[in-house]
Amino acid sequence: MESITAPVPARINQAMILLFAVAGGAAVANLYWAQPLLEEIASSFGTSLGTAGLLVTTAQVGYAVGTFLIVPLGDVVDRRRLLPLMMLLCAAALTAAAVAPTFEVLLIALVLVGLTTVSGPLLTPLAGDLAQPGQRGHVIGTVASGLMIGVLASRTISGFLAEAFGWRAPYAVAAALALASAVLLRRTIPPMAPRARLGYAALLGSTFGVIKRHPSVRMSLFVAGTAFGVLTLFWTALTFLLASPPFSYSVTTIGLVGLAGIAGAVAAQRSGRLHDRGLSTPAISAALVLTLVCLFLAWIWATSIIVLLAVIILLDIAVRAVSTLTQARVLAVDHGARSRLNTAYVVSNFIGGAAGSTLATALWQLGGWTAIMMGGAVATAIALVLWVVPASRRRDNAEHPISAQTTSQETE
Repeated sequence: MESITAPVPARINQAMILLFAVAGGAAVANLYWAQPLLEEIASSFGTSLGTAGLLVTTAQVGYAVGTFLIVPLGDVVDRRRLLPLMMLLCAAALTAAAVAPTFEVLLIALVLVGLTTVSGPLLTPLAGDLAQPGQRGHVIGTVASGLMIGVLASRTISGFLAEAFGWRAPYAVAAALALASAVLLRRTIPPMAPRARLGYAALLGSTFGVIKRHPSVRMSLFVAGTAFGVLTLFWTALTFLLASPPFSYSVTTIGLVGLAGIAGAVAAQRSGRLHDRGLSTPAISAALVLTLVCLFLAWIWATSIIVLLAVIILLDIAVRAVSTLTQARVLAVDHGARSRLNTAYVVSNFIGGAAGSTLATALWQLGGWTAIMMGGAVATAIALVLWVVPASRRRDNAEHPISAQTTSQETE
């Protein structure tokens, strides 16, 4: 399939980059408000904690479906209209969650929140379109870091708001943020180049087509999904570890420990510059090696909170660097299909994250923290070996004809 959009002039500035990062982070946080609130929500509606856990699951599934069905539209419709529209719909769904009279209504509302929380996956390729080739990695890295910080901070912010004003408060605040973001983005996003017409069914089908045509995309998606799965595996199991002796931390304390990951996300933001300098291939290899080192340290010093905090920061730097660099590489393949490419990227990360969460419980029951670290190390080692195979790297170089025409800096 031919590229269906013409490149637009670079019009992004630092204020827009910051707005994209904040708006995207606030949007993706909508998927995680419920996690620290499950016990309070269950008590409020007289349901079991297990039933309340469906709120998180359904929101995540809704997000995956929304990403696949809506984000590809970014390649054929005016995102200056699409983004504010989706944020307005999300604000309505969040409002419904905030005033939900029954658990069933809340469940439906959070499904709709997941379906409409697609601003992040739409903003990232838009930022790539508006950026100059030599700054694209940096811009994508900054916006992606905003999304990461939104995920990491959402649980803590949600807990504080709920403790002060009740479990409905986070959803009311999120609705106001979504509404404000819709207005600001409508005023900020510049007019875009005209886009060619493409049928919706053909658009969705072409998402698979562009992945099939580019082996480099498939490899990047595999490495990114594996790295994110390992991070999810670690974070899920870390909750089990910190809740057990010798730590026996409360849920609030565990949430505060999780804030250490924000430092890693902020530090990893600069990794996008390595893509702009043509260094993404060795940088991804180094990040995967650092991931292995972190897992080894966490295994050896599992009873030291100081070491674990250091590991949290370093592991987040490593995995976020892999995520930023692979995403920049994927979006460089075809400027006319960036939204569809980002759809594939987000969905592959979702699959990796779901696999990591599932394996965490199974491995913990099988062999505790040691089994978790071994599982993460095996997955990381497989990704590293496949990434550094010389034949794969040569093929990867041949798969960036468009980015090579755009700038030699994006060709490895």
